[in-house]
Amino acid sequence: MKKLKNLISKYPFLKFLVNRYILVLILFGIWMMFFDNYSYLEHRVLDKEINEIEDNINYYKSEIKKDSTSIKHLKNDDRVEKYAREKYYMKRENEDIYIIDFEDNKKDSTETFQEKTNSNN
Repeated sequence: MKKLKNLISKYPFLKFLVNRYILVLILFGIWMMFFDNYSYLEHRVLDKEINEIEDNINYYKSEIKKDSTSIKHLKNDDRVEKYAREKYYMKRENEDIYIIDFEDNKKDSTETFQEKTNSNN
């Protein structure tokens, strides 16, 4: 007890910390910050997940807008035909299609294929 009094007389701010209400309050704060189910650390993790989910929501909303505009454009028969010709190489009767592959495109496609195979290994 003498050591505690000597320590308190040496450092007066310890007198404030020795108060039992302050000690309980400090312990409660530490418990709530680190050990409780609703701790500050757990809230940080949950906040990060919420932000990721909100980013996903915004991304998918923008994708829905893009898709809805493309659907509106494809309601026109001319645009449907153009899309089918470009994407699926469809043709009209009595019509020939020539697909020209440039060497640059071949190199790019082989490089991407090699990157995919390397990343899978």
